[in-house]
Amino acid sequence: MDILIWAILIAVGGYLLKSRDENRRIALLGRYLGKYEIEKLMEGLTHGTMRALGESDPARQEQVWNLLDPSGLKLSEQFNSFVAEFAKVDAADARVSMLPLPLSIPYAARLFPQATFDVRKVLAVHASGIANAAKNSLNRSPKDKAFTLMAELFLMQHTCHWYCKSKTVASARLLVRHQTAYALLLDSVAPDTRRAYRALTQK
Repeated sequence: MDILIWAILIAVGGYLLKSRDENRRIALLGRYLGKYEIEKLMEGLTHGTMRALGESDPARQEQVWNLLDPSGLKLSEQFNSFVAEFAKVDAADARVSMLPLPLSIPYAARLFPQATFDVRKVLAVHASGIANAAKNSLNRSPKDKAFTLMAELFLMQHTCHWYCKSKTVASARLLVRHQTAYALLLDSVAPDTRRAYRALTQK
């Protein structure tokens, strides 16, 4: 009976510590993101893309694509500013656990620093990928450009959720919100983004 009680106490203690760590990360990220309209712009781009894809008239579809261009560029500009500011956070607060666990454990990034990545560097990769997609640096068709930009944005969102919670939770949210698997998303971003992202997060 004593063993059961201790097991319950340890489980509850671990949960509380884990929640405290997650809340601290959420608050830190939110403090920087709150200055911008990144989430609002991302939502607008997502809805606009779906609207364009639903247009049967090519001329009307092209008009919608053109209307989305300024929003993509504005989002990229704001995200670049966010990344520049977030780069100033303490290195210890920027570590993200890469431990292959189904659920994160309390303060894993601090307990096992060798199994972490620096989220500031990954966010910089996302900033570059989003900027290139918004500017259409690869000269893709409007439809392919939109798909690439959406992939870049969803992967960035996955990284933010990974930072705040865990990779498992981030991937589950990605699947629920966007009906997209993490592996498929990686295949959908620009090659430069994929290489740089994997180099930092898959050691």
